[in-house]
Amino acid sequence: MKDEIPDEDSTRASAVDSDAHDKHLMVRIAGGDEEALRELIEKHQGAVYGTIAKMLGDPVEAQDLAQLVFVRVYRAAGAYRATAQFKTWMFTIVRNLVFNEHRRRSRATLVPLHPQENESANPGGPVGLDLPDLATKTPGETVLQREMMQKVDEAILALPEQQRLAIVLRRYDEFSYEQIAVILKTSVPATKSLLFRARETLRVALQDYLEINKKEGSDGK
Repeated sequence: MKDEIPDEDSTRASAVDSDAHDKHLMVRIAGGDEEALRELIEKHQGAVYGTIAKMLGDPVEAQDLAQLVFVRVYRAAGAYRATAQFKTWMFTIVRNLVFNEHRRRSRATLVPLHPQENESANPGGPVGLDLPDLATKTPGETVLQREMMQKVDEAILALPEQQRLAIVLRRYDEFSYEQIAVILKTSVPATKSLLFRARETLRVALQDYLEINKKEGSDGK
């Protein structure tokens, strides 16, 4: 237990230092420092893009929205006040843009829900979910693994938007319950409830598929 304490302290100190650096960059950006803006984008663009891609399942739209996030950050630099962790504040912008995009899509009833036959499709399903290393897999295992990852993507995309963002922020971006509550504008107990329901939904949605693939894998031996 004693060996774990320095690691926890070091991680916490690193997060504090990182946040302080972000806030310093925002001060420089407010003063017109383009190099500070470039540094901030390089630091956070992976997490921002990845989260949006997981939420939308559309790599092109995710790229556009990720760029818009940093446009919003740049425009808000002059009015930005460091009252909360910078990354939490930035992800409230991500939340607003993603939820607005969901509403826009829901109103666009004439847009087909599935790709047309002549449209190129992403064989791995919606991008953004962390895939395992497939280099050491046999061809049969690789196919099953890719199919499973596609089912995971589809199951997450089928979640209600609040649950979806909560599970993405917690599982992939490793936000705390308190941070997620701020981003979602809700309470910590409500955040834990969202995550519980999301995990249960995913477990049920993927359980049948796992059992089917387990049977197929046994039959194929």
